[in-house]
This record gives sequence, structure tokens and C-alpha cells, in this order.
Amino acid sequence: MSTNQIRWQDYKSHLHPIWCPGCGHFGVLNGIYQALAKLQLPHHMISFISGIGCSSRIPGYTKTYGFNSIHGRAIPIASGVKIANPDLKVIVATGDGDCMAIGTGHFPHAAKRNVDITVIMMDNGIYGLTKGQTSPTSPLNLKTKSAPFGNPELPLNPILFAMAFNSSFVARSFSGNIPHLTDIIAQAIDHKGFSFVQVLSPCVTYRGKELFSLYKEICKPLPEDYNQEDRISAYKYAEDEETLWIGIFYKKVRETLEERFQKINEIAKKVAPKDKEEILNRYLP
Repeated sequence: MSTNQIRWQDYKSHLHPIWCPGCGHFGVLNGIYQALAKLQLPHHMISFISGIGCSSRIPGYTKTYGFNSIHGRAIPIASGVKIANPDLKVIVATGDGDCMAIGTGHFPHAAKRNVDITVIMMDNGIYGLTKGQTSPTSPLNLKTKSAPFGNPELPLNPILFAMAFNSSFVARSFSGNIPHLTDIIAQAIDHKGFSFVQVLSPCVTYRGKELFSLYKEICKPLPEDYNQEDRISAYKYAEDEETLWIGIFYKKVRETLEERFQKINEIAKKVAPKDKEEILNRYLP
């Protein structure tokens, strides 16, 4: 092994996570560390952007560049970072409340533009940081502090949501399966284009410890012969209400926003005015 090999421990910051004992986010953080080490990404070439929520503490726990932004705005900020410095690996750490509620308006535009960022959404189906309110992915009839008689709304399906807006990489994993999670996160980061990973990350405080056991039973890897470029199959498996399929639902390499901007810049340079007189003449009758 090379003496310059980066270990997963090398990505840990001096801050200690303050999540509740047993929180699924510990598994997600572990998977992120190991994925970065698998890719051997230099610390200075990584930027974590987050919004608000338990999941959004991730930038502070990684020894990389990072920015803890405002609620629901991680994706547009990450897009700006990537456009300003295309060489960076830009990763969004978000939750189901941060991404699927106040942040939903930003998701479609980043996805259809195919901005080269990776969105890791830790999904616990609850607002954990604000003490247990119903979130956009909370199950129907779930009793919470904001819905004491049961959630009257159907939950959003993040995989279907990501597919609907033509995300070029859509995947799901489980925080209790670190090898699988590590591989999925590594592939998402390595993918050129907008990558979305839903990570089932149980909240033991407000959803109960039994959720981990349930996920272990119903989370199953997509079939070995599954075609990752088949959009119809992606919708089919994402809609399954009995099994939570994990793996890459859809993957398609296509031109990114940064690449299109580069082409536009090259064209603009050829037709750009040479001096102020030429600029003024363009606006004169």
C-alpha cells in the first residue's frame, strides 16, 4: 500500500457527532468516510453543502471544505459552488424535510440542468431536529407531535420524484448496510451529472428502534440482471409497496450544465465585442 493512501479515518474532523445514540446517520457518515477513501479524493477537492436538520451537520464532521446553509437551500448553493469551481466534488448532505419540503422547488431545476453534484438525502420520515413532527416522507397514519391522530397525507416517494425530473443518477440504500451504502455513495460521487441517493436512516428517538429491524427485512438489492438505463423498470421497482429495493434505479451519462457553459463561453469569446465602441454600436439604432 502506498504511504500516501488516504484512510477513511483521515476524513474525520475534530468534531464529534451529537446525534442520538443509535441514529441511522452514524451509518451514513461512516459510509461517506469509506466512500471518499475508496475514491481517494483529496480533502481540498471536496465541498460538503448542507441545509438545516440532523443530517445537515455532516459538513462539520468531515475534514473537507463545507458550508452549513439555510433551510432547503443546499442544492442551489451547491450548484453555485460547482459552477464557480468545476474541479470540486460537490456533495449535498440533506434530509427528507430539508430536501422534500421547503427545498423541493430547487430540486427539479438542478436535476434537469444536470449540474454535476451529488445529493445524499438521509430519510428518516420525521422532523427529528425540531422534535418529531410529520415530514413529507412520513408514512400514512403515522402518529407524530404534529399529527397526534395519525398522518392524513400519503408520503412522497423520493425515487419517483427524482425520476420525474430526469435525474441522471438515482439510487437508494440503507444506513444499516454499510458495504452497500459505501458502494452506492462512491458511484454517485463518481458519476458525472446530477446524482441523487435516498438513504433510509431510521430515527430511533421519534420513529422507534424497531424501524431498523423492519428495514433489514424489507430492504432487498435490485436483481442482478436489472437494467439501470430502463426508466420503466425504475418506476416499477420504486412503486413497490411491499419491498424497499436498494441499489441504482437509474443511471445515464449525459452532458452536464458545466460542459454546456464551457461551450457557450467558447462561442461567446469569438463574437465578444473588442472595445466599448463596438459595445455601444450594438445598442444604437
